[in-house]
Amino acid sequence: MYALFEEAGKHLAGRILSEAESSAQVELESGKRVKVKAANLLLRFDKPQPAQLLPAAQAIAAEIELDLAWEFAPGEEFGFDDLAREYFSANPSLEQRAAMLLRLFDAPHYFRRSGKGRFRKAPAEILQQALAAIERKKQVQAQIDTWAQDLAKGSCPAPIRDQLYRILFKPDKNGPEYKAVVEASRLAHKAPLALLQDAGAIDSPYQFHWKRFLFEHFPKGTDFPALQAPPAPADLPQATVRAFSIDDSATTEIDDALSLQGLGTGTVTLGIHIAAPGLAIAPGSPLDQVARQRLSTVYMPGHKITMLPDDVVQAYTLQEGCDCPAVSLYLVLDEATLEVRESSTRLERVPIVANLRHDKLDAFVTEEWLAGAAPAAPVPEPAASLQQELGFLWRLAQHLKAQREVVRGKPETFNRPDYTFRLVGHDGAEPDGSEQVEIGVRRRGAPLDLMVAEAMILANSTWGLWLGELGVPGIYRSQASLAPGMKVRMGTRALPHAGIGVKAYAWSTSPLRRYTDLVNQWQIIAAARHGRTAALAAPFKPKDAELLSVISSFDAAYTAYNGYQAAMERFWTLRYLRQHGMQELVGTVFREGLVRADDLPLVLPVLGTDALPRGSHVRVRLGAIDDITLEVSGTVIERLDLAADVSAPDDTEDEEPVAGPIAIAVDVTEGAEPDNASDNPAS
Repeated sequence: MYALFEEAGKHLAGRILSEAESSAQVELESGKRVKVKAANLLLRFDKPQPAQLLPAAQAIAAEIELDLAWEFAPGEEFGFDDLAREYFSANPSLEQRAAMLLRLFDAPHYFRRSGKGRFRKAPAEILQQALAAIERKKQVQAQIDTWAQDLAKGSCPAPIRDQLYRILFKPDKNGPEYKAVVEASRLAHKAPLALLQDAGAIDSPYQFHWKRFLFEHFPKGTDFPALQAPPAPADLPQATVRAFSIDDSATTEIDDALSLQGLGTGTVTLGIHIAAPGLAIAPGSPLDQVARQRLSTVYMPGHKITMLPDDVVQAYTLQEGCDCPAVSLYLVLDEATLEVRESSTRLERVPIVANLRHDKLDAFVTEEWLAGAAPAAPVPEPAASLQQELGFLWRLAQHLKAQREVVRGKPETFNRPDYTFRLVGHDGAEPDGSEQVEIGVRRRGAPLDLMVAEAMILANSTWGLWLGELGVPGIYRSQASLAPGMKVRMGTRALPHAGIGVKAYAWSTSPLRRYTDLVNQWQIIAAARHGRTAALAAPFKPKDAELLSVISSFDAAYTAYNGYQAAMERFWTLRYLRQHGMQELVGTVFREGLVRADDLPLVLPVLGTDALPRGSHVRVRLGAIDDITLEVSGTVIERLDLAADVSAPDDTEDEEPVAGPIAIAVDVTEGAEPDNASDNPAS
């Protein structure tokens, strides 16, 4: 005796070995024995063999017209045998009975299951809706198949082009566009990005990177809502100083300026003046919400997305010739020993007499000129008139750096330059990627750079310690030690920063372009106004969950923005190679399989370096450049140093990875921990 039964949603047939009141032992054709509940035994038969019954039943089931079967079915619940008699004959064959069971079971839109072998036909209205849905699904699938065929043949349908970034980076896996790309990738044996490239979905490599970034981080665009720049308090006292800033020419968000009083008297007062949007922008205000959403200005060669609207920036930037609202830190120094005797913080208006520019002055403001030597060429004004002030700042910067290096336990080294990018003829509007690019060098640790860097470190550490002493929480950056793996972390406690060599470090000197600095400025303003009771008056209280939320959001955004900046610098570096027809370059092996170019901000994988020691100097022939994945590789064609033993440079500070495929996260982080650089945007 054989039986057809249902088990786990499948219909199987086998020989009954034994049978009890509630179950039976059945042996399948494979030899496997299963225990089947009696209620699941739907058909019993002596012949044919189970291996013959099921194929025959399936063939007959495929010919059953569902519309006709639905018409024959009664309105109430019925068994498959009942409908087999109505559809076939009063005495249907075993194969026909089994076929009806299989057909009903596989047509849930026509017949709903009511038990083992029991069904109820769907209401006419529900059936029509189900059939319409099935038809739509067929049409969608037909469209997917057509799109997939077009993509595999090298043509990109418009709907897929329109969904390009969503498909690649945040796909709706149930969407037909995504399914078409997956199917086309299978047909063409290509990765989705390569497939879309070959199909012409990407018109411009630059626009691909730009629009991808906007899609991920600025899905609503980069325009600001219509907001007015709030005025600073009218009762701010006027500072009696002559302050000047030091930035690059492209800098519009001038956050910081310096002043000196008392030179030549034995006691010098250093003023560090920070733009003060925090005096007017209130926490929770519409402008604050805009700044908190963006969290930082985004920089890239030839363009930037500012954290604050332009009229707000212009109202608070430290512009030459203006009396600007500022939070000023005054440090009284011994002119001979440079020891800090006292410090104070004031809210005031500061006259800015000059905006000095790195890129125009670095060649003139040299160590020799600052020491009093006659310049090789006339130093431009107003820098020439500030020689005494700049000379003192240079001496102070060297002193501060040396003090920090004692705490760090080793000197800070500037092994590589900072590279600058200029798009020739570009007016600051959004580039299109076709511009000619010039790559220049800005020496890290140059006098003007070091003056600003050390002054900002001094301000950030002084204010950080002060807030900690008053019990006012802030946003700090800390590093427990310089041991490998000890990363810089952000938190609300004043902890040491071993990488910089200070007891506490709170980013506070760039409130126009970093939200953490704006938050800290609010706290500093409260401390300046209320002193010992500032903890009660500050916008953010101890253990405030909002501060932790700001830290988490800022850290993620800042990392993403820096990653995009580094990726676009790599993009323009690869463009530079193309524009200058460079087939070869000279570089240094800094990690197994990787070479860093000597004169360009470029790291690339190079064949032939495996057997070379770190620090080897090599000439590399370049391979093909991919502007989408930002990949380029090379091959060693000549070793330029012939010494048997090459000592590796001290280059462990920032070993940047090579850009990976763009469909994965591009990580081309360039440059040292920002804390070690100037707080100017170009740093």
